[in-house]
Amino acid sequence: MTGCDALVVGGGIAGASVAAELSSRCEVVLAERESQLSLHTTGRSAAMFLQSYGPPQIRLLTRASRDHMEQVGEHEGVPVLTPRRLLWIAGADRLAELRSAVEKLPDLRPVDAEAAVAMCAALDPDWLAAAALEEDACDIDVPLLCASFANTARDNGSRVVTGAEVGGAERRNGRWRVVTAAGRFDAAVVVVAAGAWADQVARTFGARPVGLRPLRRTIAVARPARMPIEPAWPMVVGVDESFYFRPEGPNLLVSPADQTPSAPCDARPEETDVAIALERVNAVTRLGLRSVLTAWAGLRTFAPDGNPVIGYDPDVDGVYWLAGQGGYGIQTAPAIARLAAAQVWGDPIPPDLVAAGLDLTDLQPQRLHAQEVEAP
Repeated sequence: MTGCDALVVGGGIAGASVAAELSSRCEVVLAERESQLSLHTTGRSAAMFLQSYGPPQIRLLTRASRDHMEQVGEHEGVPVLTPRRLLWIAGADRLAELRSAVEKLPDLRPVDAEAAVAMCAALDPDWLAAAALEEDACDIDVPLLCASFANTARDNGSRVVTGAEVGGAERRNGRWRVVTAAGRFDAAVVVVAAGAWADQVARTFGARPVGLRPLRRTIAVARPARMPIEPAWPMVVGVDESFYFRPEGPNLLVSPADQTPSAPCDARPEETDVAIALERVNAVTRLGLRSVLTAWAGLRTFAPDGNPVIGYDPDVDGVYWLAGQGGYGIQTAPAIARLAAAQVWGDPIPPDLVAAGLDLTDLQPQRLHAQEVEAP
C-alpha cells in the first residue's frame, strides 16, 4: 500500500493542476482511471482564454489564472497563450442582449458591424447588426499547460498513476484506505477531481452527491467552400451562445454550443449536432461550410447553480471537492488549484483572490446540500 498526504482522483486539468500545487509541500498521488491523462473533457476543449465568458466568480478566477499561464510559457520557451481576439456578434433581433453584455462586462467594448467584418471577412454584413470585442482573449496550448502541471508534480516527487479506477474506500484512524485498479493507497485527504464522474466517486467515499450535470458539447472542423480562412480571424460567438467558430489552420472549428444532458461517458458527437453547427455558422457567414473533416464531443459538467464545487465536504472527513468547472476548467485551472491547495493545507485564501472579491459561499459544496434541503 502506497502512503501519501493527498490522493487526487482524476487526471484532467483540475486534478493535474491541484496535484502540482499540493506537491510543493506534501506527498501526492494523482490517480487517473484511463490509460492517459486529459483523455476526456480537457483534451476536447475549444481551448480559449476568455475573460468575458461565464458567471462572475468564473471571470474572477480566469483573470487570476493569466499570470501563471504566461509564466509557464516563459519557462517552456513556447507560449501557453497566443493572442486571438473574441467577437460576440448579434443580428438585429439580439441587439439588446449585446448592449447588456457590454454594460455588464468591462472586458468588452462595442464595435459596429463594419469594423467587425473588417476583423472577420467571413461575417455576412446583411445579417450582422453589431458586435462586442474582447481584445485580450487568447488561444490556450492545452497539452503544454497540462504537461507542465503533471511534470511539476512528478518533479516534486509525486506519483502519477494511470489505469487507477477507484473501486472502494474506507476511513480508518483518520486516513483513507483506497482500493484502485492500479493498487492500494493510504491518504489523509482525497481530492475528488473526477469531472463528469465526480458525484459517483464522491459517493464511494460516503459523500452525498451535489447534483452535477454532465452536458455534451460538440465540435467539428469543416472546410469552407466559398472563401479561404484567414488565420488571424478572431473567435466569433453568437451573443445568445447558440454557436461559435474560429480558424483551425486552413479550416474552421465550429460548434452549435449544445448542452445535451448525458450520463458520464466517453462522449461521441451526434451527426445532427454537427449539422446544426454548420447550419448556424452558414446563416451568419459567407463561408458555405459543407465538408466536415472531423468531429468530437466532450462533457462539460455543471453544478445546478453554474458555479464550481470547491471545498471540503461538510459531512465526510478528508474528502475535498474539486468539480463542476463546466466549460471554464482550463482557463481557471491555475487560480482554482491555488485556492484548493490553500484550503487543503489549512492556509488562508490567496490574498489576490480575496482582493479580487472571491466569494467562497458561491463555491463550497454545502451550498448545494442546503438547496437540496430547502427544495419543496
